[in-house]
Amino acid sequence: MFNLIGLLVVGLIIGALARLIKPGRQALGVAGTLGLGVVGALIGGVVASLLGTGDIFELNILGFIVAVIAAVALIGVAENTVGKRHHV
Repeated sequence: MFNLIGLLVVGLIIGALARLIKPGRQALGVAGTLGLGVVGALIGGVVASLLGTGDIFELNILGFIVAVIAAVALIGVAENTVGKRHHV
């Protein structure tokens, strides 16, 4: 239970940081930021785990950095997907 709550909190922080890093205005709400942050956190955890620096749910600096980078990339993909739907 605490892993899930921790993942949501970290996901929200990662999503917010990614939105601050990504230039321009994003058409994402809090739920989108949370979702992309959680996915970014999971990607960062998997990469850190594969590199042997910790467990997938263990917060470490490498996993956090990878998670923020992944979330920035995911925001870019989400913007392109949403942008294409609105321009059609």
